[in-house]
Amino acid sequence: MEKLPAQMTVIGISKPGGPEVLLPETRSVPKPGPGEILVKVMAAGVNRPDVAQRSGAYPPPPGASDLPGLEIAGEVVALGEGAAKHKLGDKVMSLVAGGGYAQYCIAQDAQAMAVPPSLSIEEAGAIPETLMTVWHNVFERGALKPGETLLIHGGSSGIGTMAIQLAKAFGSKVIVTVGSQDKIDACLKLGADRAINYKTEDFVAVVKAETNNVGANLILDMVAGDYVDRNYDAAAVDGRIVQIATLNGPKVSVNIAKVMVKRLTHTGSTLRPRTNADKAAMVAAIEAKVMPLLHEGRVKPLMDSSFPLEKAADAHRRMETSAHIGKIVLAV
Repeated sequence: MEKLPAQMTVIGISKPGGPEVLLPETRSVPKPGPGEILVKVMAAGVNRPDVAQRSGAYPPPPGASDLPGLEIAGEVVALGEGAAKHKLGDKVMSLVAGGGYAQYCIAQDAQAMAVPPSLSIEEAGAIPETLMTVWHNVFERGALKPGETLLIHGGSSGIGTMAIQLAKAFGSKVIVTVGSQDKIDACLKLGADRAINYKTEDFVAVVKAETNNVGANLILDMVAGDYVDRNYDAAAVDGRIVQIATLNGPKVSVNIAKVMVKRLTHTGSTLRPRTNADKAAMVAAIEAKVMPLLHEGRVKPLMDSSFPLEKAADAHRRMETSAHIGKIVLAV
């Protein structure tokens, strides 16, 4: 192994604000503690929570790095005490609690996954946060079953494009909402059964038409706002709605009678504050159920764009236009 440098370049948040507050700085290379590994970062995924953290709306959990970046891929270059799942030189991809926008990053040994040969290192850097969010919310929390209909809002996002592929791979019908024709085309190419342009079509009416008036069994929603009440209209009897973000705002007015009449379940989750044990359990399930699909090349992240680490501000600008289709990564 090469000797580790003492210092590294990171992208810090100089103050809460727009993309321009993301500035390179020099920090000490961290040392892995018990159960941790140090990864030489080759790719770091860019996600909506990074944008929220940068603007001051999503502080890191206690003990986590103050640097943005929730998923990485790269090479294991140091092992903490008791870390036995991965060895030096292994290529891994991992969810991290923060610190991904850097040349080196600490990961939990149990949360890191071997990079399948079917994926490039940049694709691997675009997987962990998205895959864990989709796996937990669609399959564990949402209990999607083969033959059921899944409605995904934000179908062309990193999460949406992963959810389409996984739901189709496990035998469900998939309907998505997006905002443009090129996003419709991308989602259909990934296997969606129907893609709705929410600017020109009413998703409630389309979902009913596409399901013989039954509705969607599961709805994955990152929008909230006025979508919540409409989701209740679009849902099937005994339907489930899983909330994973609130792009249109968290404060909503709903007709709760719809929940009672249809026996709906509305749940939600965020990944970052979950315990390491919770996250390790999700990783173990993904390694058992989803890794074979990644190895076969049946599921892979749809890549939008890649930016050098020092151009993190441009990556954030790209995400904030919402023009992107699929995942944005930083190449380190």
